[in-house]
Amino acid sequence: MPYRVEIDAPALKQLEKLDRQVRERLQAAIRKLADDPRPPGCRLLVGRPGYRIKVAKDWRVIYTVADGVALVLVIELGHRREVYR
Repeated sequence: MPYRVEIDAPALKQLEKLDRQVRERLQAAIRKLADDPRPPGCRLLVGRPGYRIKVAKDWRVIYTVADGVALVLVIELGHRREVYR
C-alpha cells in the first residue's frame, strides 16, 4: 500500500529556494518515499523523532512516518551542514 507524502510548509519554502537541479533530485527522492518510507540507507535520527535520507551526497531529507495512517511527512530538507541545526 503506498503511503501519502506531505511536505510541511517550512520544508516547501526551503525546496522552492533551491536551484532547479537540486530541487528535482530532492523531489524524486521524496516521491520514492511513497513506495518505501524506510528505504535502504535511511537512518533513524538520534535526539529527535524521524528519519533522514541522503540525496546527491550533500543534501538531506528529514521526515517522519505514521504507519497507522500511511503518511510520510517531510519536516525539513537542505544541505547537510545546515539541516541538523
